[in-house]
Amino acid sequence: MPELPEVEAARRAIEENCLGKKIKRVIIADDTKVIDGILPSDFENSILGKTIVSARRKGKNLWLELDSPPFPSFQFGMAGAIYIKGVAVTKYKRSAVKDTEEWPSKYSKFFVELDDGLELSFTDKRRFAKVRLLANPTSVRPISELGPDALLEPMTVEEFAESLAKKKITIKPLLLDQGFVSGIGNWIADEVLYQARIHPLQTASSLSKEQCEALHTSIKEVIEKAVEVDADSSQFPSNWIFHDREKKPGKAFVDGKKIDFITAGGRTTAYVPELQKLSGKDAEKAAKVRPGKRGVKSKEDDGGGEVDEQESEKEDESAIPKKGQKPRGVRGKKPAPKTKTEESDEEDDDADADGGDDSEAEEKVVKTRGRGRKPAVKRKPEEKPTSQVGKKPKGRKS
Repeated sequence: MPELPEVEAARRAIEENCLGKKIKRVIIADDTKVIDGILPSDFENSILGKTIVSARRKGKNLWLELDSPPFPSFQFGMAGAIYIKGVAVTKYKRSAVKDTEEWPSKYSKFFVELDDGLELSFTDKRRFAKVRLLANPTSVRPISELGPDALLEPMTVEEFAESLAKKKITIKPLLLDQGFVSGIGNWIADEVLYQARIHPLQTASSLSKEQCEALHTSIKEVIEKAVEVDADSSQFPSNWIFHDREKKPGKAFVDGKKIDFITAGGRTTAYVPELQKLSGKDAEKAAKVRPGKRGVKSKEDDGGGEVDEQESEKEDESAIPKKGQKPRGVRGKKPAPKTKTEESDEEDDDADADGGDDSEAEEKVVKTRGRGRKPAVKRKPEEKPTSQVGKKPKGRKS
């Protein structure tokens, strides 16, 4: 997916090839999901004949500064990409358009031909991108709400540590928050945490001074290296977790050490348990989680790939009854007058998510089923069973 290095590579390609050139032809796709808030014909008429003065970026957003407003703005989403005919621009898996395909591509949402014949296109196969025409892109959402750009406006290590100390959420979702720092996406967050040897579910405010410094350094080094090679992943250092993070669980290793996959902030997260360990209260909480539940693979393409940005991770709670409900069991059987399920120590293994309801159910009077009148008997509350759906607990202690 396009993150800061990929968008920066596109910006540089535009600056190197398109500045000072006049737009002589425009084709805007009739796609209201991507072309946001303006008719294609109005968009075309607004930029035709104007000259490209510069290409600007903040976070994962890019816009073209023309000789007069309004300016085309691009929010790349999951698969947005800039193509310049005859010019090599970094490609990434989900957005790649083959050279043998028609030009402009059938996925093109924004196409311009410049006065020297050069042609530029913004494509989006997945249709999660947004193309807008704005008088001042920095004054409106989403750019106006972005935090400091991770490359252009880095915090000092002191500012970074002070900011982390105020955050009570886990570190991976915080890094993905574009309002905190803009430009970091899923693969960069995994990489910088691995390089800094920090567990993705460690609470941000619990990081030591040394960990804050290590993370600050890894963010700087990873982003600068990725930008230096124009986001060409084949040139990323061989010791980066990036190269193996999309392999299937059990087959992913970096420097001989096993990579595991968990969910953090609703995103598939690759980390190395041997090197990235939880500490303090986070470690204590993780120790209480059932071993069979910890590290459960999320429901995704390969088990190691990224999830859609718009798709939230849902935990399967079908085996956990709500308050006042009976747990699912074998149909047709009457409830015993007195039963006690095993005590469940099940906890949410994602430290970033809200915890479940840990309160004990009140003792209820339950009437037995069947013919005849039988006195009501007291029954102890049924705790959350640890069995799978359709299987009845056998009383085994956790």
